Amino acid sequence: MPPLVSIITPSFNQAQFLEKTIQSVLTQDYPAIEYIVIDGGSKDGSIEIIKKYTLESAPLESDSLLSVSGIHSHKISWWVSEQDKGQTDAINKGFNRAQGEILAWINSDDTYNPGAVSEAVKYLIENPEVGMVYADCNFINEEGKVIGKFKSAQTDYRRLREGFVHIPQQTMFFRAKFWKELGPLDPSFYFAMDYDLWTRIARHAPIKYLPGRVWANFRIHTTSKTNVADARGWDEMLRVHYRDGGSFFSLIVAKYYLRKITGPLWKWRIKK
Repeated sequence: MPPLVSIITPSFNQAQFLEKTIQSVLTQDYPAIEYIVIDGGSKDGSIEIIKKYTLESAPLESDSLLSVSGIHSHKISWWVSEQDKGQTDAINKGFNRAQGEILAWINSDDTYNPGAVSEAVKYLIENPEVGMVYADCNFINEEGKVIGKFKSAQTDYRRLREGFVHIPQQTMFFRAKFWKELGPLDPSFYFAMDYDLWTRIARHAPIKYLPGRVWANFRIHTTSKTNVADARGWDEMLRVHYRDGGSFFSLIVAKYYLRKITGPLWKWRIKK
């Protein structure tokens, strides 16, 4: 039996984009997906969208339903809508319920490309020493049009500690054993909870970039966290750096101050 992949979508008032995200997960060709949606109590129609894709709302015919250990890959496996403490809390809640051997999360304004899950699982099966795998990612606008490309690159624990991240969160898949051993996400982080997790995983196992594979789409829009609070991400990355014994006289600190200067220009460029 293929390994179960658990995918979490945290969401709050993202009805404008949520359905595209859900569809991009449920139309994957991989036969063993547990899909969990954690909604923060949306009031914008998100709940109605979620219910469209649950087993209770419209069960599929038995000949088209792919099921592995009770997980129905073409429907949302479990969802909840209740007030939470934000995105990090929602992701933790989802992973604490997940049963998969491989984990990922896709935010409610981003999307997967066809074949992403199958390719990620294949690589992790063939390379059992690897703890996490990631690939390339497009930038898309509110209408879903590709407007640029995330510059992914190979990184590792040392380079992550120096601020060379180059990992599009939307494309990462990692082994559940590291969540059990190293999780959960730090709920005090608003932005860099993924960076914190990557450094923890990379300290214990290789993480690998697969060039030439575009697994996901990162949506840029006026209310996205990247536009609203980009500076907080670097503040939180420095928290990780100093927490783990990093020095002020280090490359990541220099990059932090450089980013404060170039950040507005970067956001302007990807909007073009």
